[in-house]
Amino acid sequence: MMATAAKSTIGTRSKIVATLGPVSSSLEAIEQLVEAGVDVFRLNMAHGVRAEHETSIARIRECSVRHRRPVAVLVDLAGPKIRLGELVHDPYECRVGEEIRFVREETSACESSFTTNYGRLIDELSDGDRIMLADGVVELKVLDASQDEAVCQVIEGGVIRSRQGVNLPGVALSVPAMTEDDFDNAHWAAELGADFISLSFVRSPEEIVDLKKLVRSHASQAMVIAKIEKREALDRLDEIILASDGIMVARGDLGVEIDVAETPMVQKHIIRKCQEYSRPVIVATQMLDSMQNSSRPTRAEASDVANAILDGADACMLSGETAIGGFPVESVKMMNRIMVNTESTLEQSVGSGAPRMAEGVQRVTSAVVFGAARIADRLDAKLVVVATRTGNTARIKAKQRDFIPTVGVSGDAQTLRQLCLFWGIIPVIGMPLDGGVALRTEIEEWGRANGLLETDDYIVFVTSSTYGPLGHDELFVHQIEDAGTN
Repeated sequence: MMATAAKSTIGTRSKIVATLGPVSSSLEAIEQLVEAGVDVFRLNMAHGVRAEHETSIARIRECSVRHRRPVAVLVDLAGPKIRLGELVHDPYECRVGEEIRFVREETSACESSFTTNYGRLIDELSDGDRIMLADGVVELKVLDASQDEAVCQVIEGGVIRSRQGVNLPGVALSVPAMTEDDFDNAHWAAELGADFISLSFVRSPEEIVDLKKLVRSHASQAMVIAKIEKREALDRLDEIILASDGIMVARGDLGVEIDVAETPMVQKHIIRKCQEYSRPVIVATQMLDSMQNSSRPTRAEASDVANAILDGADACMLSGETAIGGFPVESVKMMNRIMVNTESTLEQSVGSGAPRMAEGVQRVTSAVVFGAARIADRLDAKLVVVATRTGNTARIKAKQRDFIPTVGVSGDAQTLRQLCLFWGIIPVIGMPLDGGVALRTEIEEWGRANGLLETDDYIVFVTSSTYGPLGHDELFVHQIEDAGTN
């Protein structure tokens, strides 16, 4: 059977991450989302129960087998999210100038007294601290933090509900990076073969290192993604990126922890750093948010997706749009359309990528991959093929940002799924890995079938001549002959 790719044609080079939820977790819905352009499915461990997530993973794998397409799974650990307790009046309107009290009790005694799921909150607040509720809708200022309560004044009013988030910009919290539930879910995700595991509210590289150790203890090669949503993470951004396998710009909490006016430039800065260190980067939160209730996005949202691609993001993520919204498939199709249009403009103005010696990849491999792009550009080659065991070689090729279609092949099924996050890489199932005649023949057949190759076209292959320390040290060029002469 002929090898197949993630999509029947090249499609978008940018990747789409979609969150599963009540409206999208059936097998039929998952198949529709894959056909619309989803590359990676996110399971949000802050919602749902373990059994539901296990069923979703089984359906994703079934869909992947049915369609012979690599489709990846990202398990998103909830992290130490501080949330309001149950409100006496739910919802409750906070009015400007009103006094609100945070108390230690498990339940609120009156409508203006709040509780949280974080027992040390009052101990760690000081006079003058800011408290943001409901993703920044409501802002409070601490007037008097005593032993038993914190008296606050409403600076920005709005409506809040039970269990909504509490953010404390600039407050150093002692809460650990991973809760007991996070540890349990990380063990579960590693054992179940998740392709990516993301950690929320990262503050230091050590937190990523510890999660990696936990994952590797289960013989899992899941890539660990750091979610950037705290000021402390920005202060140690380079170290966190180097410790991680990838980054997510989680703009929801980030836009509350820092001034919302800073968020666009911080996003650009994070993406540039990920390019510098050759790490895949996902831009997330409210990208097409209005499509939860509308079949069309706002013009600002369309521009938001386009700008993320222009900045250099590998992937954009849909959250409520595909988890609970009324138009999940339409949201994916719209994001796909915006990406295609944006990339066509980008292609006209961007040539082969600049050389990079990427951290974590053998120097010979980095040089050969860069050389392959230059040779392909000079020959006007129609395809580059990268054979990779771990995905690192394809990761370097992705960060060069050239527009020559690139196929990634591997003997490891998880590596192929992880390629679903790398910009411009087309993971192809079922290719022989000998690097010789069999691989060239299969690539030719696949390329012709997908309308990418025809007689006299050039293909550039990046493989390894040895399993020694040099890594990918072999590059060869193949020209397609007339099918009748083979």
